[in-house]
Amino acid sequence: FQFFWLSLNVWLFGKTFLLYNQGLQYYYLHQMLGLGLCISRASASVLNLNCCLVLLPMCRVLLAFLRGSQKVASKKTRRLLDKSKTFHVTCGVTIGIFSVLHVAAHLVNALNFSQNYSEEFVTLNAANYRGEDPRKLLFATVPGLTGVIMVLVLFLMFTASTYAIRVSNYDIFWYTHNLFFVFYMLLMLHVSGGVLKYQTNLEEHPPGCFNPNKTLRQNLTVPKAFEELFPDYTTEPFPEDLPVPEPFVQNSFVRVCSEEPKFQSHFPETWFWISGPLCLYCVERLYRYIRSNKPVTITAVISHPSNVLEVRMMKDDFEARPGQYVILHCPRVSALESHPFTLTMCPTDTKATFGVHLKVVGDWTERFRDLLLLHSNQDTEILPIFQQRRYPKLYVDGPFGSPFEESLNYEVSLCVAGGIGVTPFASVLNTLLDGWKCYKLRRLYFIWVCRDIESFRWFADLLCMLHNKLWQENRPDYINIQLYLSQTDGIQKIIGEKYQALNSRLLIGRPRWKLLFDDIAKCNRRKTIGVFCCGPNKISKILHKLSNSSNSYGTRFEYNKESFS
Repeated sequence: FQFFWLSLNVWLFGKTFLLYNQGLQYYYLHQMLGLGLCISRASASVLNLNCCLVLLPMCRVLLAFLRGSQKVASKKTRRLLDKSKTFHVTCGVTIGIFSVLHVAAHLVNALNFSQNYSEEFVTLNAANYRGEDPRKLLFATVPGLTGVIMVLVLFLMFTASTYAIRVSNYDIFWYTHNLFFVFYMLLMLHVSGGVLKYQTNLEEHPPGCFNPNKTLRQNLTVPKAFEELFPDYTTEPFPEDLPVPEPFVQNSFVRVCSEEPKFQSHFPETWFWISGPLCLYCVERLYRYIRSNKPVTITAVISHPSNVLEVRMMKDDFEARPGQYVILHCPRVSALESHPFTLTMCPTDTKATFGVHLKVVGDWTERFRDLLLLHSNQDTEILPIFQQRRYPKLYVDGPFGSPFEESLNYEVSLCVAGGIGVTPFASVLNTLLDGWKCYKLRRLYFIWVCRDIESFRWFADLLCMLHNKLWQENRPDYINIQLYLSQTDGIQKIIGEKYQALNSRLLIGRPRWKLLFDDIAKCNRRKTIGVFCCGPNKISKILHKLSNSSNSYGTRFEYNKESFS
């Protein structure tokens, strides 16, 4: 997809380049600036398109509505919505590449405006006189100064978006990425300068014409490209032995100007491109702010092994589907920073409680844990709301859609989790515990890979309850649970007699993915199986490759991957 999008933008760049290179209305400007004009305008058209579309994947409410509405009935189309983050990143990379071209072209334009100053076309010049310092055009004009600041903003946003910075210090990524609003405001001012102009009176003053009110210029010629496109402008000498009619002199020998060339700045087309998406995004952010303005009621906080915290909450009129995620904002932790977490428990008709599991791995989660627990080093099992304890205010934005909503819409699903990546599947398992007969799903393969044995205790009770429920309903084949302990010094078991059903499904080592896919394909011939993965990229790439490979059983695998947008 990334290659296709970049190729499409290169094609748009080429078409716009040719338009400005051959267009008559830019003849005099092209004579002054050369290829700098074509490159700057062509790259600007690509930037307009991508600055318009880069905001749309961040409209989470719109995406959640489209995914949950019947208007997008096609499963294949809904899967395209899951590529929103990939599309956002691709547009961002495209903006970075063509911004470099745009800046380089305008640096050349500033130099050409100074060196090729023309007293004949004063209004066409950006410089005030020949030899003017080009740095004045960059730092003393609105287009130049806003362009310089936008380059600095883009540099900060791009460098802070790299994987190394996002992992080491997410705060830097968060704050610099929110500079996008400054970037768009500067962009609105940048295009209002009207530096590049086009000719408006081509009929009255075609390029290369003769103006009787001025001194006749010697060796008057017209570019060959214009002779082919406009034979009326040809300058071939008329035969001497034939009479020359007056109209023919004007139309075929040389055109006579009726007035001076007039130039006009382009209307800021960028406004048309970005105003719609920017307004849509601002309206959505306002809607999300109003929707999440009321804090939730925290009903319980549970500390799990391996630095995992479970928070259970209640909120009026909160509805969510299995697999969706929410964004948590705690002002006492950070005034501006928010983080997405997958719902591990969704509200139902019988209970209004919903919850999330979060792994304490960074500054934000550490401060959040310290505020929730009585003491940061105390393994409190459960802290009910009725205890004399005041929890900090917590705001929930969402829910928002994710690929795992589709896991219940397949007849057979394969769910693969790595460590804390099990959270999207927890809400699915909780939903099946409440009742599975109303869903299309008839068989679920659940694979969970962890490094330490204690991690399985996060959802051990849930897995055991679901296993026992299906046995009582005579459907033991409904779910196939496989737990893999990737790092161990010997045979280990999940502590507790009630976990005996899970201990029998606990395997040492890593899954043999090829054999696993072959076995599933053999047991589900000529069926379409949904593959869902939330875990390390290494596992994700393996599953993606196996899902795209063919098999001899006619089984088709459709790959889905969790990706917060």
